[in-house]
Amino acid sequence: MTEDLATIVTRHRHDPKRLIEILHDVTEAYGYVPKGTITELASMLAVPRGHVEGVVGFYAFFSDEPRGDYRVLFSDGMTDRMGGSIALLERMRSSFGLQGDEPSRDGRLSVGTTSCTGLCDQGPALLVNGHAIGGLDGARLGDVMALIRARAPIASWPRELFAVRSNIRRRDLLLATAITPGDAVSAAAHRGRDDTLAELARSGLRGRGGAGFPTGAKWAACAEAPEEPRYVVCNADEGEPGTFKDRDLLAHHLDLVLEGMTVAAFAVAARHGFLYVRAEYRFLFAHITNALAARRAAGLLGPNACGIRGFSFDVELRRGAGAYVCGEESALLESLEGRRGIPRNRPPFPVTHGYDQRPTIVNNVETFMAAALVARDGASVLRDLGTRTSSGTKILSVAGDVARPGVYELPFGVTVQRVLEEAGASRVQAVQVSGPAGTLLSARELDRTIAFEDVQSAGAFTVFDDRRDILAIIENHARFFAHESCGFCTPCRVGTTLVARAMGRIASGHGARRDLVDVARVARVMAKTSHCGLGHMAGNPVLQGIEKFRPVFDARLRPDDALPTFDLDASLDKARDITGRNDSEAHLTEEARP
Repeated sequence: MTEDLATIVTRHRHDPKRLIEILHDVTEAYGYVPKGTITELASMLAVPRGHVEGVVGFYAFFSDEPRGDYRVLFSDGMTDRMGGSIALLERMRSSFGLQGDEPSRDGRLSVGTTSCTGLCDQGPALLVNGHAIGGLDGARLGDVMALIRARAPIASWPRELFAVRSNIRRRDLLLATAITPGDAVSAAAHRGRDDTLAELARSGLRGRGGAGFPTGAKWAACAEAPEEPRYVVCNADEGEPGTFKDRDLLAHHLDLVLEGMTVAAFAVAARHGFLYVRAEYRFLFAHITNALAARRAAGLLGPNACGIRGFSFDVELRRGAGAYVCGEESALLESLEGRRGIPRNRPPFPVTHGYDQRPTIVNNVETFMAAALVARDGASVLRDLGTRTSSGTKILSVAGDVARPGVYELPFGVTVQRVLEEAGASRVQAVQVSGPAGTLLSARELDRTIAFEDVQSAGAFTVFDDRRDILAIIENHARFFAHESCGFCTPCRVGTTLVARAMGRIASGHGARRDLVDVARVARVMAKTSHCGLGHMAGNPVLQGIEKFRPVFDARLRPDDALPTFDLDASLDKARDITGRNDSEAHLTEEARP
């Protein structure tokens, strides 16, 4: 029986800050968010209709139009493409007679693409109504299509289809250390708030999300902020293509994550926390909900948490909705408050004006894990590992052209070559560290180190051997940024589209030399003038590619600088889709092309 709208809104206490959660439940009930429902929601939540409509339109996992009883989204990450995802997608569309992303005439299904689903170590992958299926090949896809043809309810599908493997390959400090729930919080309470913050500063712990801001300084600033209440937020919205470590950390080390959040709450006197998890990790939601309930039952959350009189703290699970930009901390806070994930102007910073404009700590999964160990064992637990300016270990998501893809924990200061050896890589052409927004390394740079003072990493480590087309990789990354731009500022909204189109021409052999000049200029303008970090970094793949793989670019460019950059044949793609034709006569001949 479909849950009615009033029941859903009542369950969420008519709270407009819970709009994202409400829209997830509406989508679960109806398959989409009907336009009439948007009007009713606005009335029930006492917000403008345009606000609800804007949120629905912003997040990829919501739609105000029916998308079919089965909404199938193939992951469009580079590693999925390397595994043959495009051929599998086209096979499914052809089998059901679908053209593009439009739903079938009978309303049964639609087939499209989505950005990286966090299964890069076991792709190609897809989502069907939000449920992840990895390890796709012809046989598994055939099973999926047979179930759809039979209109089998997803709840009845074989559980094996939805199995997500754990691929932790190498353990060090965080992954090899067991913790008894409550130990780290008790140690912090014994030490006291001020000394806990001082111990964290002495440990040298820096945020593991990529920016590397000193964690002790962040927590101290939040603790000193005069406003109350204070909040603790765990950012588990790892949407960077090639990153999947948080998936395994939440699945197998959740107690350590929650322990770190509770230590943070004690240190800054916070009473409420949020664990914000990307929607693609739906398979983890029940596990997280059960873990939170178990900690409450054990007295580790709630009033007098961990037996500390007067200390009350609880954690609430919140779901993302398919917006990469919400990995940025201020955009995430906007999402938590039920709005579109548009990054805020800074200053002020979240430590003084975060959730609900109150002092807020925002750290990622790995940072909270490390903080818990510091609270329990002292600063030396990190100081004894890594380098002078990068203490402790780094957890990497290693995927691509390697024999052993998975999660690797290694001390900071490890060379890129050592990581490649651990994962079984050979004939390496390039390594993309920290996803498209990070650093592209050529085979000449494998002696560089993973550390804040050299190659910074938010976790992704994707390997490409010499069989791969480096321009196709860069073009994929450029399209990713164009797709994920929130559209708020002109430099990013327009610039990412221009870069993606230029890279499409270059990769397909239709680019002119002036395209290199234009694309580099646009990338630099985005870096200087965009509203947030997405736009600042969106040109990185192209700029670094030109710098490190210029001969590959030069070999693909057409020699005539006066060559029109408009691809007339490509412009007919939509017409071919509409007419269902893709024969030779539906294309311009090579001689007729400009």
